[in-house]
This record gives sequence, structure tokens and C-alpha cells, in this order.
Amino acid sequence: MKTLFAYGSLMCKDIMQEISACSLSHVAGTLKGYSRRCVKGEHYPALVPDAPGRVEGVVYRNVPDSAWKRLDRFEGEMYERRLVEIEINDGTIVPAETYVVHPEFLNRVDSADWDFADFLRSGKALFKQQYKGYRKL
Repeated sequence: MKTLFAYGSLMCKDIMQEISACSLSHVAGTLKGYSRRCVKGEHYPALVPDAPGRVEGVVYRNVPDSAWKRLDRFEGEMYERRLVEIEINDGTIVPAETYVVHPEFLNRVDSADWDFADFLRSGKALFKQQYKGYRKL
């Protein structure tokens, strides 16, 4: 079992449960050295290396192997899983895996920061209808 740092749609407990096929508790966490950017024409973000960057997200612990298989299919070829260090809300640093945009797809990433509150307001429903990762499950 491993730990997942989620920074986009998987921050939503309902989406995470649907994709992972399990119910997992989570805590707030921060990833340094990366930025969360918009993907051109999409409602989901991409995580890109950025030395001064800082991304707020959530940490899911004890993610079972069966969930990782589903998560990998859901994320697809645009993302690669990478081991990172996350600072959780009590200041502890924990290793976690996260999905970083594969270098081959950087041309699809916008320079604008992705906003979770905006996603909840206007993008979540469209994301759930349109994201092709759902069809891979």
C-alpha cells in the first residue's frame, strides 16, 4: 500500500471513491517544487516541475494495489507516476506518489494556474461527463 498526493479532480472524495473503487480518508498536504496548471481545453490540471512552486492538495494513505491499477488507467498516458515528498498539515514530511504530466505532453499545458474552487463551481460536472479516463475503467 502506498500514499497518493492528489491535486486536482481526485481531491473530490466522490470522484476518488468512484475511480479507486474504495473509500479512503485524507488529510491536507502541500507539495513544493511544482505548479498546478490548466490543461488547454480541459477542466483538469497538470502538475509540472517549478522550483519556487507550491501546490495544495490532499494525501490519501494506504491506497491498495487494486486502486493504483484503476488510478493509472484513469490518468492515462498524459501522466506519469512520480515519488515526491509532501508536507502534511502537522508539518510531517511523507513520501507519496503523484501524477506529473509526461514531458511529451507539456505542449498541452497552459501557463495559467488551475483553481480548485473554480473547478467545483463550474468544471466538475463537465469533467465527469467528458473525461475519457472514466471510459477506461
